[in-house]
Amino acid sequence: MSLRLKKLKIAIVVHGRFHAFDLARELLKRGHEVILFTNYPKYVAGKFGIPRINTRTFLLHGVLSKIGSFMERLLGVRFLEAFLHRLFGFWAKKELEKESWDVIHCWSGISEECLQYPKISRTLKFLMRGSSHIRTQSNILEEEMRRTGISIDRPSPWMIAREEREYALADKICVLSQFCRDTFIEQGISMQKLSILLLGAAREVFRPIECVVEERYARILSGQPLRVLYVGALSFRKGFFDMERILGRIDRNRFQFRFVGPCAHELREFLKRPSFCGTEIVPKQPQDQLPVHYAWADIFIFPTLEEGYPQVLAQAAVSGLPILTTLNGAGSDIVKNGKTGWILPIREPEKFVQCLNECDNQRRHLAEITRFIYQEFKPRYASDVAADFEKICTEELEKIRDSR
Repeated sequence: MSLRLKKLKIAIVVHGRFHAFDLARELLKRGHEVILFTNYPKYVAGKFGIPRINTRTFLLHGVLSKIGSFMERLLGVRFLEAFLHRLFGFWAKKELEKESWDVIHCWSGISEECLQYPKISRTLKFLMRGSSHIRTQSNILEEEMRRTGISIDRPSPWMIAREEREYALADKICVLSQFCRDTFIEQGISMQKLSILLLGAAREVFRPIECVVEERYARILSGQPLRVLYVGALSFRKGFFDMERILGRIDRNRFQFRFVGPCAHELREFLKRPSFCGTEIVPKQPQDQLPVHYAWADIFIFPTLEEGYPQVLAQAAVSGLPILTTLNGAGSDIVKNGKTGWILPIREPEKFVQCLNECDNQRRHLAEITRFIYQEFKPRYASDVAADFEKICTEELEKIRDSR
């Protein structure tokens, strides 16, 4: 039997949810034997379509993680970081050693112990890194801290060292965008060790009905202020130091801004600056409430400094919105520059201002872009992600088989 037709036994090891739950569900649908190792309760995994029998959970770690996050916000010290990451890693390794696996797919930061799984000759060890190379990420955030003069949450030296050991132990490193892959290559990781696994968005949730797009089309042509939407965490990592400059240099009579998402602690005082006056700030919303905000908007803006695959970009594209974003994320993987949006350099707010002004001055063109995106954009589904992951697995397992 061809390896491509073989049912694989796959362990997915994740400290949280991320996109791992969607991947596990879709791999199960494709006939593979999948066990999800997480710190979420089984009933939560069940809400995402994962049977209890396919879920193993470390609830104590989930509780301790919430306590650790609270103490970190309160005291500003990550004194439980090493303990919690090692604790989950040792628990997962102990669970994994009870069985044999074709593939172990684990998330960075909690995987050093898992990647030391003893049955390595029969197991493909994948590491998922959801952002750029951790050293690149740290450097970007360090530069931003010097630039802003404000303390920014960034990877600790302990975590940098741990993740780099994980990179060395893994057979394959999965990243979420071309930008992330390039940062690993720049840091000396071989391209052959890297695979890009693009994510997607739930079309059934975010694709608007046609009248929403037509209302947007008419609104743009009417000359009303253009509605600019941002969705995601409000933080310096997401480009909010530049967002202030964008707001300060744009004609606010021609634009309305709405930001939807949780506010990072370093931004709470920053958002009180005059440039943010008149900006609508909405707290974090459940996913099923986000389509209302996408329907409100005419343009989506995302000036991130460093990112893996922000699903909000895919959500915005499925929603038919032109996107303004940076090179340092999945912009190149989602946006067709000049056709469905614009990809700009980081830390150059004047280019965002210029692009917004061009949208205002060329309303007919902007309106046509919204129709084009709605009609032509081909969204990726969770099933597409699972199919790509399966292909990566089977190809790598064939290489292992052929090398014996």
